Amino acid sequence: MTLLGIDTGGTFTDFIVYKDGKLVSHKVLSTPSAPEQAILQGIEDLKLDRQELAIVHGSTVATNALLEGKGVATAYITNFGLGDVLSIGRQTRRELYNLQPEKIAPPVAKAYCLETGGRLSCDAEVIEELTDAHLETLVQQVKALQPKAVAINLLFSYLDDSAEKRIAEAMPASLFVSRSSKVLAEYKEYERGIATWLNSYVGPLVQDYLTRLQNKLEKVSIAVMQSAGGTIAAQFAGQEAVHMLLSGPAGGLAAAKFMGEITSQQRLLTFDMGGTSTDVAMIDGELQLSSEGEIAGYPVAIPMVDMHTIGAGGGSIASVDAGGLLQVGPESAGADPGPACYGKGGDLATVTDANLVLGRLRVDAFLGGGMQLDSDAAYNAIKPIAEKLALSVEEAAEGIIRITNEHMAHALRVMSVQRGIDPGELTLVSFGGAGGLHVCALADALAMKSAMVPRYAGVLSALGMLVAPRARQLSQTFNKLLNSLSHEQIEQRFKLLYQQGVLALTEEGVAEKDLIAEYSLDCRYLGQSYFLNVKWKDIKSAIADFQQLHEKRYGHQLSLEVELVNLRLSLKSKIEKLQLPVLNNNNSPEQERRLASLYGINNEVKIYQRDNLACEKVIKGPALIIETVSTTFLAEGWNCEVDKSGCLLLKKA
Repeated sequence: MTLLGIDTGGTFTDFIVYKDGKLVSHKVLSTPSAPEQAILQGIEDLKLDRQELAIVHGSTVATNALLEGKGVATAYITNFGLGDVLSIGRQTRRELYNLQPEKIAPPVAKAYCLETGGRLSCDAEVIEELTDAHLETLVQQVKALQPKAVAINLLFSYLDDSAEKRIAEAMPASLFVSRSSKVLAEYKEYERGIATWLNSYVGPLVQDYLTRLQNKLEKVSIAVMQSAGGTIAAQFAGQEAVHMLLSGPAGGLAAAKFMGEITSQQRLLTFDMGGTSTDVAMIDGELQLSSEGEIAGYPVAIPMVDMHTIGAGGGSIASVDAGGLLQVGPESAGADPGPACYGKGGDLATVTDANLVLGRLRVDAFLGGGMQLDSDAAYNAIKPIAEKLALSVEEAAEGIIRITNEHMAHALRVMSVQRGIDPGELTLVSFGGAGGLHVCALADALAMKSAMVPRYAGVLSALGMLVAPRARQLSQTFNKLLNSLSHEQIEQRFKLLYQQGVLALTEEGVAEKDLIAEYSLDCRYLGQSYFLNVKWKDIKSAIADFQQLHEKRYGHQLSLEVELVNLRLSLKSKIEKLQLPVLNNNNSPEQERRLASLYGINNEVKIYQRDNLACEKVIKGPALIIETVSTTFLAEGWNCEVDKSGCLLLKKA
């Protein structure tokens, strides 16, 4: 089989082809209105035989629909008296001291919030029956509203899902239906309700898109990356659309972990800088997951990679505000029209235009020469900004880069310094099409002594699709004091979760013997609202591990009972590791180097073709290292060595 990893971004769609131990990368401009068009274009460009093709895809369809507010009309069904839960939320104020905050529209309009029976107590006792009359009324209400999807969220349904199942079965067959007891079987009705609504809100769009893609790629095996770093077969992905909100970024982290293992570096601080945004995360041996994520202002309690995202990318637009200060982002020029230098009609200055004006991007080397950049257009786009600031165009371009770097450095501090971690003990890993141009400046800003630009860094998220396992993340609220439970009671609950996961993965053709299970508990002190996650071995170890983790995180322990909140199971398939081509030790020919003038550097700097660099080759900055899908700017004071896998290992001189 030929394996094809695809990451659909806001500006570019990235491809990695793996066959017979060889890797080939490719990029095409994204087609946001119909993402499958860029995918088909890339497959055609690469001349791939569809009969032997297996695709793993990172999609932004769910994310874009949520960010742009373009999901489908969704009816929300809950118990009597709870129709306003999603509107009220946690009653937190985004602007604490603003006495007249802007009114925010509720996720679901009041007319679409329907109430019914089927209420349970916290002990799973029936307080109010779900009657046939209730069901008949619901069906009539739904038919009158004519939504495209339905989200069902009954109180304590994670203890007994029979009422939710009855409602789902009564709904018209044409509707996309999500049940909270299946989407997120955990306590907190607001977070569970939001997750269920999100699944229905974007689910039909994801399902339609994947159906179109499958129809145009008949007989091709297609899997989709999920937010927790595992993949799922395309035919099941639509029903679990909420798990795709961080699909592409999760691929990048999976590949960063893979590259860290190859280069024997386990503790990584990563930044993925694309055309529209930058995603920042930390990897400490394993991917760090969170169930407290937030997207577009909504809490997403589904397990997903723990990352911080900011609106800083190659396409971020620079401007001068009313106070005369230079601003960069979060607005982006996107793929169409894109930065001014793309020559597609854009006339606003972007980070990419600034890098071109400074000489760090080469006019004739973008996408391996496949896309000619317009330096005059970049210059003319920045010129109005320079005039407002009374600076030269080059000085204004340098200011754009410095502000962008400070935005990203702040994001990196959020994931390290603000969590009590010294970034100097970590390796900074840069990827994404624009990341290599900023890696040295960011490492300097955080006093980091080492960095890495992985091989295929410009398309690393696409590579991550090929190194990620088929996986499921399952959870169940089981709220009891740990000391009141027996080992067997917890094991029995885990057994039920395991059976659910095995059933789902065997439907995708994964044999049970090839599955790896990881069990953990969410615990807290009695009376606390938040929890910490610890590995499950036995009750005594869980209590001790929780207390140690609490002291490490918060600086103290408490003499209180430890309470179990949720059981968690991570179920992954074993996967055969890709064997990357090994570089040889032959030195690249001297004549293949070129010289270039860069703003702010007195002497001309050498330009290296990354594909021609030999293993153990050492380069001293300043220098430019160019490749088909990205460019690395090695700043003065930094050295770079090429390891056998082709990664650029950067060290502070």
